[in-house]
Amino acid sequence: MRRVGPTPSTDALIGPVAAPDVHVMTFNIRRAGDGMLHRRADRWTWREPAVRDLLAAERPTLLGLQEALPRVMASVRDSLGAGHRAIGIGRGSDGRGEGTPIVFDPARLELHDWGQHALSDEPHRSGSTGWGNLIPRVVVWAEFAERATRARFLAVNTHFDHLSSRSRLRSAISIRRLVSERGLPAVVTGDLNAGAGSPAVRALHEHGVLADSWDTAIDRRGARWGTYPGYRAPRIGGRVLDRILTTPGVRVRTVAVNTAAPGGRRPSDHLPVHAVLRFEEEQA
Repeated sequence: MRRVGPTPSTDALIGPVAAPDVHVMTFNIRRAGDGMLHRRADRWTWREPAVRDLLAAERPTLLGLQEALPRVMASVRDSLGAGHRAIGIGRGSDGRGEGTPIVFDPARLELHDWGQHALSDEPHRSGSTGWGNLIPRVVVWAEFAERATRARFLAVNTHFDHLSSRSRLRSAISIRRLVSERGLPAVVTGDLNAGAGSPAVRALHEHGVLADSWDTAIDRRGARWGTYPGYRAPRIGGRVLDRILTTPGVRVRTVAVNTAAPGGRRPSDHLPVHAVLRFEEEQA
């Protein structure tokens, strides 16, 4: 029998979805740290129960994480269910440290191929920088088939630099090219550290390659909250840094920004974003 995660104490905003829909979630889980240098709201030991409850309630089919240290991954898998898999390694030169893994349900999605590379002029050198970013930035991609329909699609997860606008722009161009070259219906998840009018976001939209799922959704569940409240109360009109983008032809059934604070605790300084997607069935 396939073990599922713990029973959540909070209601789901989206929750598990039936095939062939795919529940995609992007979540900057916030780098896990503890000790006196971290205020209580930011400490992993304080936030972990809320993270577990959130993930157990939502149970996304595909989850793009940012700022994920190895110490958080056991909690993520336990919350989602023992069958979930994660792909991607740390961004350091030794493959350790903070990562941007893709976590998925193999009962729903069949993994065909995946890779990770640095967002730099030396993409295959782990830990490389050079676009103005002082710390390494990476992208993780995977090709899946949705098992019910055999629909093939590309998933891309990333975290753009927080300081260098040049790095964000070059990263956006790199991801747009990756999506174009793979030639599959695609979904891109990430903390872009950039607003709607920024050069980086405009570059992702250029040539009609990608569109923000919020703009193309059939159903918008709730308000478009700013996704970086920094543990404060969310507000409409706040900074939208976290996004889910799709290629034309991907049907965006529902989108939402999740403001849940299980047990009165914020899971992260960022808010997760959700989209329920349907990919075109594979043609014979």
